[in-house]
Amino acid sequence: VQLQASGGGLVQAGGSLRLSCAASGNFVSINYMGWYRQAPGKQRELVAGIISSGRTNYADSVKGRFTISRDNAKNTVYLQMNSLKPEDTATYYCNADRVVEADTLKLSLYDYWGQGTLVTVSS
Repeated sequence: VQLQASGGGLVQAGGSLRLSCAASGNFVSINYMGWYRQAPGKQRELVAGIISSGRTNYADSVKGRFTISRDNAKNTVYLQMNSLKPEDTATYYCNADRVVEADTLKLSLYDYWGQGTLVTVSS
């Protein structure tokens, strides 16, 4: 599974950005897709996750400001980020887990990561 993330950039505090992550490869379905972020000197942390049914979860720090969604037909996950704060500055990574492999029709033993997209929020 290959994950291609896009949409990062520089924005002023209070602004908005929309991240996208498209999955490609030899699979049947992806149950879980999520966004994580890592700021300089800090550990990677979960931002938001979504399963194929549409159920979502969010880090407390982004609730009410960020919205995760997905298009199962396009195997793409989105992260709409509003009311951005300087503390949201980080590299954002998309993640895919519980992938059903096309060759075996079994759940992959692995999860997969995109290359990261940098979000910088200026004050």
